Parts: sequence; C-alpha cells; structure tokens
Amino acid sequence: MLMRLIIALLFVLAALPTHALMTIEIVGGASNRIPLAVLPFHNIQPDSPHSSAITSITDVVTADLGRSGYFTMLPNRDSVSPADPKNLSLSVWKRVGADAVLVGQVLPAAGNQLEVRFWLLDAVRETQLAAMAYTAPASSLRVVAHKIADQVHEVLLGESGSYSGRIAYILKRNGRYELQVADADSHNAVTITTSPEPLISPAWSPDGKRLAYVSFEDKKPVVYVQTLADGARRAVAKFRGSNSAPAWSPDGRKLAVTLSKDETSQIYMLDLISGEATRFTRGGALDTEPVFSPDGRWLFFTSNRGGTPQIYRASLVDGNINRVTFEGGYNVSPALSQDGKYLAFVHRRESSFHIAVMELGSGQMQVLTDTHYDESPSFAPNDRQILYATLVNGRGVLATVSVDGKIRQRLSQSGDLREPTWGK
Repeated sequence: MLMRLIIALLFVLAALPTHALMTIEIVGGASNRIPLAVLPFHNIQPDSPHSSAITSITDVVTADLGRSGYFTMLPNRDSVSPADPKNLSLSVWKRVGADAVLVGQVLPAAGNQLEVRFWLLDAVRETQLAAMAYTAPASSLRVVAHKIADQVHEVLLGESGSYSGRIAYILKRNGRYELQVADADSHNAVTITTSPEPLISPAWSPDGKRLAYVSFEDKKPVVYVQTLADGARRAVAKFRGSNSAPAWSPDGRKLAVTLSKDETSQIYMLDLISGEATRFTRGGALDTEPVFSPDGRWLFFTSNRGGTPQIYRASLVDGNINRVTFEGGYNVSPALSQDGKYLAFVHRRESSFHIAVMELGSGQMQVLTDTHYDESPSFAPNDRQILYATLVNGRGVLATVSVDGKIRQRLSQSGDLREPTWGK
C-alpha cells in the first residue's frame, strides 16, 4: 500500500520486468449511454503518404468515446464517408438507433500540414450540433483526434472531456525505475527520467510543462523538478534527512514538500526561485502528502496528530488547522478536484485499501472501489474521473473510476505501474 505518511522516510516499488501498451477493460458504464456513430474521416487525397495516420483519427476518436462508458458506439455501415456532410443520410442512421453521427474530412494545408474538419450531427432532429477544424502536422493527428473526442463529449454531455490530457506514472522494468508520460489513452509513452533507485511521487506543474518527483538515486529521497520540453532537471530539495511528497502551488512558484531536516517529518513551503524552505506545520506528529486547493486558500495534508492517519486542512491565510476525515481509522493521500468541491483519498476498510471521495461542502463520503489495494488517486481535468493504481493478481495496474462510482475502467499492461497522476 502506498503509505506516504511513512514514505517520507522510505518507499520501495514492486516490480515486473516488461512493459507493453495498455489495453482498456471497461468494468462498468453509465445507465443511459448515447448511441453514437463515428464515420471514417474522408481523405481528400487517398494516395497521401499520411493515409494511415488519417485513418487512425477515426479509430482514436471511437476508442476514446467508447471507453468513457457514456456512449454506445454503433458499427460503421459503410467504409467510405461522404466528402460533404450534406450528402449524409441522417434518416438512415436514425433508423438504426443513432442519436448522433460524427463525420469528418482531412485535406492538405499550407506548410505541409493537414486540416482536419469535423461535423457532429443530430440524427434524430437532422440538424448540425457542432463543426470545427484543426490544422496540424501528420505527426500530431492523434492529438487532434483526442481534441475532437473532447468536443464531442462536451457537446453531447454538456461537460468538458478529458481525452486530450496526459498521465504520468512510475514503471519498473529491467531492474530500473522510469518516470513516464503518456497520452490519457496510454499511447505515445515517453520516459522522462530513469534510475536504478526508486522514483516516487510525480506531480504536474499547473501549466503542464514540468514534473516534480522524488528520486532515491543519491541513496536518500531528494525532490527534483524537470522540464518536459528539454529534459532539464534540478534538485530543489536536498536537505538533511528525507525530502518527499512535492505539491505545486496554483501559481507554480512554490512547492509544498515534506522534510525531516529539523525533527520529525513536517511540511515546508519551498520557494523555487530562492530555494528557501519555510516551515509550515509544527509539532511531534508526522505531517506529509500536502496538496493545495485550486484557489490557493488551503493546504490539505495527511497527519497522525490525532493518533491515526487522517486528512487535515490548513488555512494558508492564518494557519488554522481542521480535521477533514473522520470515518475509519486510516485516511491518506488527499487529492482535490479542479473545482475544489471534492476530495479523493485512500480509505482503509478492514484490511483493504479503497479509493473514496468526499463532497467537501456536506462532508458526505462514498467508497468508490472494491479492490483490495488501491492507491494514488488523481482527478481528471474535467473532475469526472479519478485515476489510481491498484493490484490485480499481484501486478500493479492503472484504473479509473467515475466520481459517482458507476463507471470503472482498468488499464492493463505487462509491466508494474505505480503512482499515477493526471495532468493537462
């Protein structure tokens, strides 16, 4: 179990030697799914060297929306789409049960780029719901496809999609630990850094351009910040004792970190420009796993100051601290939704560790998972899903669960993954 209340001192990841592309298993789904048809995007230049990349647009959009649990993806009736959406017979799709149809085309654009146009059509009312175009190089068509899925999701469900976001996680293979970043569907995985010693606690900067994490490469936990664009990294917390659990302030100028340089593990505010660390919590308890509220008014953290590990909230204005979790004797690893309304955390029930969510306004808590060893919750950019790590047959996998607990997905792969975090 991830126990960052104690990993301020040490944490060792389990390992399996290989890693392959993740596959999606949808465990549950929404009760009323929207029947949707995604037609093959029409290629204006069928002999284009980018034909396979263009074909993948349809596949990516279909996979994104299909795995969400909100849509029933109807099979394509034809392998060719009309070049002009006006030529599409929506009445035919209405008869086979479609509520909406997505149709698109790809044509050459200036600068050796491609223009991807798409139309979302209401098959029942036979009207246009949305139309948009993106211009991008062929190498970025998967990114475009994720953005199209986001648009479809927003138009049909009235809320933002999260298909174009990125995830970071820790993988161990071949005796080494890797911090990887991938698309939300697990494709385009890139290793950001690698080490023979454990890597833990990745955290996205607010602008999505940097990652903070903890490395044991110096035989002790040290906090690093790494820029994704050029790979440049620097040790920002390398004090005496343990340096762990980095969390970004909303403005990206500071990190809240857990340090044991003075006495027991306490939370400090680390100025990333000056490098100065200012102590925030005090006392003999273990305080760790800080996370800022999106509005910058509060700091949530895990502490055993009440006798058992629980989540507390401290005011960043006057330092006043209040306990947040009360149900059960073990609640750790706080994560906040982007709108600040929900708190996700790891809740122990009997001998199992589950992902739970609390509505902060009412204090109402709901346990979302029924597996036995869940850890590291992280909200999707649209706050509708929570990414976390779990164990299946002794192997670490990533999974998601909707905030209401109705939609669950498992991302399976041949390696052992831990500590996921969802970024922009």
